[in-house]
Amino acid sequence: MLLCVGSAFAQENDEGFNENSVRPIHESKQLFKKRVWRRMDLQEKQNRPFFAVNNEITRFIIDAVENGELTAYDTDSVSDDRRISKEEFMKRLEVKGIDDGGGDDWGGGDSWGDDGNATASAAPSKTYIRPDELTLLEIVEDAIFDKSRSRMFYDIQSITIKIPATLTLNGLEVPLASFKYKDLEQLFRSMPDRAQWYNMYNQSKTLNFADAFLLRLFKARIYKVSNPSDEDLYSIYGGAKEALYASQQEEYKLMEFEHNLWEY
Repeated sequence: MLLCVGSAFAQENDEGFNENSVRPIHESKQLFKKRVWRRMDLQEKQNRPFFAVNNEITRFIIDAVENGELTAYDTDSVSDDRRISKEEFMKRLEVKGIDDGGGDDWGGGDSWGDDGNATASAAPSKTYIRPDELTLLEIVEDAIFDKSRSRMFYDIQSITIKIPATLTLNGLEVPLASFKYKDLEQLFRSMPDRAQWYNMYNQSKTLNFADAFLLRLFKARIYKVSNPSDEDLYSIYGGAKEALYASQQEEYKLMEFEHNLWEY
């Protein structure tokens, strides 16, 4: 009888929590919640510590997928029915548009100027996009005001790697894959001596990537907030300049909301 009661109590406690949250907040404690989408340019100065040479955050993610340590998803909803295989992930990483059958530029049938006979029957080797070429991340997070602790928390749900427009055939940014941030956090924690946020001012104070995200040591502007039409700010306001201004306004609204609650 005691076991049954204990099991029912544990099951009840599990309800009301977001399973994708690293530090879940029970829905009964959420006075305010808004989902926001952010764009993180790894080439910006503030984000460069996440993108140090040979220590790029994208390198750790790609290696983990290739080694079977990390699950990739097709969309930023990161639902189990949208998982993609390692083979599909690597296929998306392939450089598109390379002419393997040419060779007149080098005077022969292959790219090195030979007569082509030695390699004519060999399958062309695949070329993949390098981790240091993937400079764009999209972050989905929930801004939650916890009434029991009287403060705003930013609960990251997923991170998507985007392939820049310069590396696609149609000249448009396309998503490579999305990942549960909960999985990424575990991955970074498992590599304390490798997955490090590079402190350019004091190298004795480097941090793990997970701690850097927890401390919000990145710059990522808001490009979409939850709305009935599921439109981003550019679509709503009809221009890049207007969308940038709206992004700043959305950031201020979140800060003002928390500030005004403290006033009352």
